[in-house]
Amino acid sequence: MESDAVRAVFMTAPGRPLETRAVPAPRPREGGAVLETIASEVCGTDVHLFHGRLPGVPYPIIPGHVSVGRVVEKSGRLVDIEGREIETGALVTFYDVYGICGSCWHCLVAKAGTRCPHRRVYGITAPASDGILGGWAERIEILPGVRLVPLPEGIAPEDFLGGGCGLPTGFHAVERAPVRMGDTVVVQGSGPVGLNAAIFAQLSGALRVFVVGSPRARLEAARRIGAEDTLDVANVPDSGERVRWVRDRTAGRGADVVIEASGNPHAVPEGLEMLRDDGRYVVVGQYTDGGDVSINPHLHVNRRHATVLGCWGYEFTHLHRALAMMRRHDARFRWRELVTREYALGEADRALRDMESLSVVKALIRP
Repeated sequence: MESDAVRAVFMTAPGRPLETRAVPAPRPREGGAVLETIASEVCGTDVHLFHGRLPGVPYPIIPGHVSVGRVVEKSGRLVDIEGREIETGALVTFYDVYGICGSCWHCLVAKAGTRCPHRRVYGITAPASDGILGGWAERIEILPGVRLVPLPEGIAPEDFLGGGCGLPTGFHAVERAPVRMGDTVVVQGSGPVGLNAAIFAQLSGALRVFVVGSPRARLEAARRIGAEDTLDVANVPDSGERVRWVRDRTAGRGADVVIEASGNPHAVPEGLEMLRDDGRYVVVGQYTDGGDVSINPHLHVNRRHATVLGCWGYEFTHLHRALAMMRRHDARFRWRELVTREYALGEADRALRDMESLSVVKALIRP
């Protein structure tokens, strides 16, 4: 390494000001690597972390769970999923989950790696005491076994991070539904997850996509990426009116698929009212416990013959395939245009405030 110290942002506890510190530069462990950080996203999860809304977070942490970097040092042979060697100098992202055991009941029987009790995530459940395991730093340590993913030719860091964690998460939600050719899809929420869900719904064959969310800049982005129509919840505060808005556009039946990506628990009963009989409802936005809401099991689920599905995080397959789809369709959707603003390491506090106020669609930290 060129220096024996690098700068990193620490989130020491919920509500405490972020701290930028000089720390020893990481060195790769056998089978691992070190990246020079090009950029790291700021997302809604980071806001939740700052407010202490996620259980089991081992503060202090170094935030930044989805990042792009350049390989500056490695120890041993590193290969991509195709078996091709990853050389020093390669521009890569990585699957931010590590520690999945592959041997527990969830891994082997349920085939649900996102529920493995040993699962850890860079920038979220990775303690700073274990190393620089977050992207809000000048270097990132890639632990042995963490999957590196070279950026495809023609995809720049800004393109990939315009999708960010919303890219594979939105992909997973659409796959979970699943969205079928000719479907009408309503997406509740116009943040990065909702916008990516709207993109992948179209790529899965949806004939019509509607986005219900706020504020205006995010809804403008939704229309740019192909939403047929949008509804600003700030202008239509009545839930019943919002449900009628959807039903007026679907011959009174409701949508084939509704994807909740808002993070507001009150969106769930409303979304079930937007759903047609025998429709599919996917909840992907409730990443934190926002409280209880009431639904009527008879009216909302049973009589409607509805399928209701949760969608937690994403697996490597979703990252790999979503990035491949980005390579093919970036000229159409222009993911990088979702990036509203970039911030230096010392501006991380401001980036969090801007994300919390929804004044940006996507924010990046540029160390």
